[in-house]
Amino acid sequence: MGTGWELWVLLTASVAASVASLLLRTPRQILRLVSVGGAAWSLLAILISLQVFICGPVSTAFSWLRVDSLSAYQLVVLALVYGASSIFANGYFLHEESHGKFGLHAARRFAALWFGSAAAMSLVLLSNNLGLMWVGIEATTLLTGFLITIHSTPLSLEAMWKYLLVCSVGVAFAFVGTLLVGASAQKIGLESNEMLMWTSLSTAAPLLNPGLMKLAFIFLIVGYGTKAGLAPMHSWLPDAHSQAPAPVSALFSGAMLNTALYCIMRYLPLVEGATGYQGWGMQLLLIFGLISIMVAAGFIIFQHDGKRLLAYHSVEHMGIIALGLGLGPIGAFAALWHTLNHALCKSLSFFAIGRLGQAYGSHSLDRIAGAARRVPLWGMAFLFSIIILIGVAPFAIFMSEFAILRAAISQASYVALGIFLLGTGVVFISALKHALDSGYGKEVAEPSPVRTSGLDYAVVGVGLAMLLALGVWMPGPMRDILEGAARIIGGAR
Repeated sequence: MGTGWELWVLLTASVAASVASLLLRTPRQILRLVSVGGAAWSLLAILISLQVFICGPVSTAFSWLRVDSLSAYQLVVLALVYGASSIFANGYFLHEESHGKFGLHAARRFAALWFGSAAAMSLVLLSNNLGLMWVGIEATTLLTGFLITIHSTPLSLEAMWKYLLVCSVGVAFAFVGTLLVGASAQKIGLESNEMLMWTSLSTAAPLLNPGLMKLAFIFLIVGYGTKAGLAPMHSWLPDAHSQAPAPVSALFSGAMLNTALYCIMRYLPLVEGATGYQGWGMQLLLIFGLISIMVAAGFIIFQHDGKRLLAYHSVEHMGIIALGLGLGPIGAFAALWHTLNHALCKSLSFFAIGRLGQAYGSHSLDRIAGAARRVPLWGMAFLFSIIILIGVAPFAIFMSEFAILRAAISQASYVALGIFLLGTGVVFISALKHALDSGYGKEVAEPSPVRTSGLDYAVVGVGLAMLLALGVWMPGPMRDILEGAARIIGGAR
């Protein structure tokens, strides 16, 4: 077990970078800090996670901060999305700056909130205290909300206030759930400073009050599920994604939604232990997962805006992850695998639609038709990312969805299996048409030049290569990591 100083470095480095960004004097200097600082922070997060995978859990601050296999895995997912988005943000906002749409004030605000959001999301993943974890989620709401309005328009302001209002109500539900978890532990002999410690509660899970834990989990899944974009609490998500700048949308979908869903993962072994491992909490997650898949399928059919299309794909894939969590150990393994696959693919898809939006002046799928011919890098990236998102073999998302299908069969959850296949089938057909039309459809608009750099090609190439590699081969160490994280969801410490 490490000494834990590295956890403090991870948290304070983001705060220091946030302050430093306010002192720089040009947007280009700030964007350079975002790119280099974001990549460096992500590398540190990955190194900490590797230490945990090799040497075991790391804790500090009287165990208020702790990283085990589950949180380390989620930290890797966050780091990959955050690092790639930070690098992409440089080229994206340089284009905005060259067109007079990204001045010094906007650059400072973006960078300060960008680094602050990393600190808040990492605090969620590092927290062993469930109350501190809730504080981290609340902080992400306040910090990321104002990232939506980097380009201040009536629609972006409306989306920001909707996001803040809906998610704040959700987080209030999660707060009630957190208090109920503490109340369920009142009579089992824990010290007051241990009553919200996850390590203490997981050890004593069979002794927790089952009635209070059931009620708590309902509040928690509604509360954190709102932030994770599970239907029917997802109403903020399409508006926020459609109005936020592309790097922010990528961070939202690839990292923030996963961070909120991670909180539910932490509570799942507690409610299962308290209720005798009868699958009560898993059934609730299964229901919300299936609702999310079907709601997303219905909306994806009729989408004409590229960013809103991707937003409903987020609802679908959060539902798929929740479904996997509800299908037992095999499903938990598949859900964690799908978390990484979706995060990588969705980040790439938002990068692509963001740059196409700059080229065409719109995110309309009709307007960007033929983009694969006219804007080859980003048009092909968008086409392939949609194809991967809908589960075309042999890419990674197909394999993790197939693993969830196997989990449903192993649990004899044939109704869930049927709904899952129906929903993903509808998404496959409708989204494939959107993808082909946007890539090779009849051109209706002339794109303006969009400068591409070597880093742009690297981001797209590495992203697609990882999604292909994870579909055809899973390294043994990665399988071990996923199995260790899944065991924690199943009740192991």
